[in-house]
Amino acid sequence: MRPRTFTLDEASSLLPRLSELLLQTQECKLRHDQHQDQIAEYTRRMSSNGDILERDLNETRQELAKAAAELSSLVEKVQEMGCELKDIDQGLIDFRAEREGREVYLCWKLGEPDIRWWHDLESGFAGRQPLE
Repeated sequence: MRPRTFTLDEASSLLPRLSELLLQTQECKLRHDQHQDQIAEYTRRMSSNGDILERDLNETRQELAKAAAELSSLVEKVQEMGCELKDIDQGLIDFRAEREGREVYLCWKLGEPDIRWWHDLESGFAGRQPLE
């Protein structure tokens, strides 16, 4: 299936909902990463000194699974809008668009007031150029 192509107005209209979803996604990813770190710590402690942490480890694994499922669901909601989530931590979103007869991305980052940048499909964030 061909990816959705946005006009600037169409992409801009999604920013309020995307801002909300990205903040939730970032919070969820933080929880997920904290659970991963805790599991690594429990595993290290259990192997180095034999502490009985199995119950804590299993509970944390369950919390990690919940966070992973929630994170997946949030990312899917962003993707269902037709845009591409490029980086959760930065809140970076690309919208496929047409500019001067070729496909490009309109580029937006969480915290920016509106969409002011674009880049080639291959160049990524480093290749951002102003729209005007």
